[in-house]
Amino acid sequence: MSMTPTALRLTPWSDDDAGLLALMNTPELTAHLGGPESEQRLAARQERYVKLSADATRPGAMFRITLLPEEITAGAIGFWETSVDGEPAYETGWTVLDGFQGRGVATAATRALVEQARAEGRFRRLHAFPSTGNAPSNAVCRKAGFTLRGETDFEYPPGRHMRCNDWGLDL
Repeated sequence: MSMTPTALRLTPWSDDDAGLLALMNTPELTAHLGGPESEQRLAARQERYVKLSADATRPGAMFRITLLPEEITAGAIGFWETSVDGEPAYETGWTVLDGFQGRGVATAATRALVEQARAEGRFRRLHAFPSTGNAPSNAVCRKAGFTLRGETDFEYPPGRHMRCNDWGLDL
């Protein structure tokens, strides 16, 4: 039985989070995302995450997931602008570190992120695109209130095609 965390905080991504990004760049945590990235790609991702989170026009944000009251970093989650079926929307994605998986952290963080995206008031929909073979992430979508819209082909990272589920949630 999974244990839902009692409390967590989503903290906007900063320069201080480069170490977390490196911790998440393991074969196990990137298996459904094309595998670990090079140091150069990680540095570029870190820069994108910092800029995204600091952008006042709020095209999205990345967050560090911190469990409370312990103040322990458990992973990351974010949302960003995309287009789904020709309509503007937000997309979300997350990574939870190995020691915190199976405890409800991703589901609780996703629910908190939904409230963040809803408060932005920019788009009507939030989507997640976990690979069809990623049972834990598909379960997070279901538990967080998303509706399965069907399967789709998705290119991520660029040049790598995979089969994903399109989960949508009305904001």
